[in-house]
Amino acid sequence: MAAGLSLAFCSVAVAPGVAAAGGVSARESSQGGARIHRACVVKAGHCDFLFSDSLMGVSSKSMSASESSFCGLSKFDGPCSSSRLEGRRSSRARLTPRARTKEVSSPVKKGSASTVRPRVGINGFGRIGRLVLRTIMERGDMEVVAVNDPFVMTEYMAYMFKYDSTHGPFRGDVRAADNETLIIDGHRVAVHNCRNPSEIPWGEYGLDFVIEATGAFTTLEKASAHLKAGAQRVVITAPSADAPMFVVGVNERSYSPEMSIVSNASCTTNCLAPIAKRTVDGPSAKDWRGGRGASQNIIPSSTGAAKAVGKVLPELNGKLTGMAFRVPTPDVSVVDLTVRLKTPASYEMIKAAMKIAAEGPMKGILGYTEDAVVSTDFVGDSRSSIFDASAGISLSDTFAKVVAWYDNEWGYSCRVADLIKHIANVAAHARTAN
Repeated sequence: MAAGLSLAFCSVAVAPGVAAAGGVSARESSQGGARIHRACVVKAGHCDFLFSDSLMGVSSKSMSASESSFCGLSKFDGPCSSSRLEGRRSSRARLTPRARTKEVSSPVKKGSASTVRPRVGINGFGRIGRLVLRTIMERGDMEVVAVNDPFVMTEYMAYMFKYDSTHGPFRGDVRAADNETLIIDGHRVAVHNCRNPSEIPWGEYGLDFVIEATGAFTTLEKASAHLKAGAQRVVITAPSADAPMFVVGVNERSYSPEMSIVSNASCTTNCLAPIAKRTVDGPSAKDWRGGRGASQNIIPSSTGAAKAVGKVLPELNGKLTGMAFRVPTPDVSVVDLTVRLKTPASYEMIKAAMKIAAEGPMKGILGYTEDAVVSTDFVGDSRSSIFDASAGISLSDTFAKVVAWYDNEWGYSCRVADLIKHIANVAAHARTAN
């Protein structure tokens, strides 16, 4: 079964001046691909936004520059792949070519670091590895030059990359030129099958980044093998016990150039599950119930979301707790955030604050909808969190529940690309300064 994919670092507005009080809990649910995540926040200071955790790269922010000083957050104004692909929806809609949505990323000044086009390698060609490659091909602002996976041969790589039962076929040309080369829309990608990262010849390709997408090399010590093999930087697509963790739109500005290995955030549900997807009963050493058949059951599960949010936003460390349910859906997850408010606020106030953020400073990261939506409506949505105004409820002016959706595969893959681009820009600025 798929070990649950999801968890988005969902930002939740509770109207200006409103703060959360009292620790609460988070809940989430997902099957091989989807989860329902519940969370509650304790006192979030003066920030209008309460925060739940995110694995997919998501964002939690306040509404103004002055308010965003809380937790050291600043307005997200960097290039964001999500804003470019905001119109992506169900896999059915993507089976035929269609016009791209208008880009809404920040303007690039001539000669600025934003013009940097990083060279990237991918280790692990599972769900996340393939979708990150798709994301990069669609963006066009970076280049994948090599892929490594010890268990997948080149022809099968081409087949799996071209056909995806959840996100539809790749809208382009892909083929195996030989046993060591993929051709994707005329672009050559070298293929390797090394088990040990230190043996992958990354140095031959002048790589700026390696995306570590196997779920196996998640510590600084293990991921450093890529550096020994010639990579300059490593981005881990899973939670890490000791690597700096970043969520685009939340704390990516705290990155500094000396950090050569980083994690793209947060919990096992969002990254590890897609990579190690299982669809039938199988053994699970640390979670017996998690080894049961995903297609027949709703499975209670633990989640690392609460711990991850504390790493991304230390001010909230220990103020969130949660659990998960794995449910029989292939993709898309939902966050159910329950909040006790210190300052009274009606649900209409919460909706208004969320809408302002989604249409303003958080555009492309946070979305807003009042439609009668269901999970499949968000397959292929590249935003980190889409607030469902019709799904939330308010018991009183001090106790409310808000709901947000996200595609835990595609959205996360977009954030991986966003983080790489941000790090590349920071590095370019540092070189220019020196």
